Amino acid sequence: MDWDSSARAWIEAQGTHGDFSRRRVLDVPMLDRVHAFAPRALLDLGCGEGRFCRLLADNVETLVGLDPSKALLSRARELGGAQFVHGRAEALPFERATFDMVVSYLSLLDIEGIEAALDEVRRVLRPGGRFLFANLTGFATASDIKSGGWRVQPDGARKIIVRRYLEPHAVKAEWKGITVTNWHRPLSFYMTHLLERGMTLTHFDEPAVPEPADLKEQAYNNAPYQLIMEWQAPG
Repeated sequence: MDWDSSARAWIEAQGTHGDFSRRRVLDVPMLDRVHAFAPRALLDLGCGEGRFCRLLADNVETLVGLDPSKALLSRARELGGAQFVHGRAEALPFERATFDMVVSYLSLLDIEGIEAALDEVRRVLRPGGRFLFANLTGFATASDIKSGGWRVQPDGARKIIVRRYLEPHAVKAEWKGITVTNWHRPLSFYMTHLLERGMTLTHFDEPAVPEPADLKEQAYNNAPYQLIMEWQAPG
């Protein structure tokens, strides 16, 4: 499994506080959505080394992190903060209606069997529960930003080349010693499949870097490449 072979590089890249995307763009709005809903039982789907679970540890009564990488789970268990379970999103090892909220923090693009995974999310959510996820935009995955597909211009603008946007496909992503397979899917894919499962969109955001301090942060706000969506289960 590529995430096991890349686990050490991933842990080093994340450090204690997470990479740029998490630390400067996504952490605050993701935490805000969790705190606003105040779930008693939450599943972090694709928890990796457990960083987001540790941020939630003081605010959620029953907190579970799940990941298919044993190497990343080993680090998560070492640092604590939640119950960590080995498993795959396509076949969650939990009973129906177990969680008030399922969170996927930049992990949907790692899941090959996404339709089965969305079925499983719907199954383990309690009636009225929320599915909160952060994801790279389709333009980002179609241009392969992780492998240098974007170029920052002198004025902070970004130059990108987008290919096969409407066609879901695998993308080999390489950065900072990490080599994994991501899955590009257009925004319409997620919208269609979640609506078909009876979910209702309750929140959408394309968060910016607050008070950008340098060219990198200014460039991100010129062409943001991450989004947040929250969906409510029926009932």
